[in-house]
Amino acid sequence: MEEIDLVIDMSKDTMERALKHTQIELSKIRAGRASTTMLDGIMVEYYGVPTPLNQVSSVSTPDARTISIKPFERKLINDVERAIINSNLGLSPANDGEVIRLNIPPLTEERRRDLVKRVKSEIEVARVNIRKVRQEANEELKKIQKDGGSEDEVKKAEERVQKLTDSYIQKAEQLMAEKEKDIMSV
Repeated sequence: MEEIDLVIDMSKDTMERALKHTQIELSKIRAGRASTTMLDGIMVEYYGVPTPLNQVSSVSTPDARTISIKPFERKLINDVERAIINSNLGLSPANDGEVIRLNIPPLTEERRRDLVKRVKSEIEVARVNIRKVRQEANEELKKIQKDGGSEDEVKKAEERVQKLTDSYIQKAEQLMAEKEKDIMSV
């Protein structure tokens, strides 16, 4: 049935978005190496308007422990520095008047464990969201059955939704394993 296929396709799209969101959140958790994504979400006051850091400066990683930020306008250097300090990343910017450098210290064992806990909580959020999509899809399928849909078709569709849910939860688990390995490797 067309309605059933539509419910399953929508469920798949929503689960995919939940997984993508989780990947974005996990990329913000640093694993000891410098990454420009660590600075995503930092806003700089640019002519009175909060603007993303990467739109007012060039951000790069010259080596594994350093992030280099070169504002497009020299007068922004103090605003960029202030935004980094206020971002609660725990990084202290050092500027030479033209370029801001962030040295990424190596992670302690305790900090690594804390980061792994954060990763696990993000993955749990992803699992909950995926299961919520399954629940909504099953409710939609029940409505279709109530409106005269075939009981066998609905049962098959529920099984397809469950397989979809299992595969996306498996993908989330795989993301967790990769990020945990990344964090715990020295």
